[in-house]
Amino acid sequence: MIVASLLLIVLAVVLLVIGLAGGSSLLLVISIAASLLAAVALVAGARQVAAARVTAERIRPRGGPAPAGAYGPAVDPGVPVQHVPPADDDGSGWRQPPEPPTADPSAGVEPLDDEPAAQDVPVGDAARLARLDHEVRVVDGRPRYHLAGCPHLVGREHEPVPVAEAVDLGFTPCAHCAPVTALLAEDGRIASGGAGA
Repeated sequence: MIVASLLLIVLAVVLLVIGLAGGSSLLLVISIAASLLAAVALVAGARQVAAARVTAERIRPRGGPAPAGAYGPAVDPGVPVQHVPPADDDGSGWRQPPEPPTADPSAGVEPLDDEPAAQDVPVGDAARLARLDHEVRVVDGRPRYHLAGCPHLVGREHEPVPVAEAVDLGFTPCAHCAPVTALLAEDGRIASGGAGA
């Protein structure tokens, strides 16, 4: 809308100059109309920008990176980042970023004493992992993602998600089944044409 406003202003100026030079009142009236349309387009464009800024602030996680195109520092899309959920979560999705639940027996929340440690992931491997589309398994409310055969999934409802999405949602790899090591090794075999597989 702002670009349209600028084009209308240029048109209005051109019509004004031609109308004054030629003595045409019709061109002067059209120039005034173009100026008014430019003002309307400018106001509409400013409102769109303000609405986009408000929307970006609503979806931007507290302390997290700004979404693509939002105002603020640029985020390198090749580097995975920890997602922090907003305080006003409406619970509309099953896959929620992990938060350590409080151990409240009356609420039926189980403590995370049995949660495996997180696998250490070098920065270079994390960047490679974020570009993969292999599936891993996540358990809602648990901070780790796992390979399909991991013993920590037994007896728990889990969901397959692409590993890049799991990383974006803030899940970390399970040290027991070591999904990063397995997925990067599998990706290396696929990239080399299956040699050694």
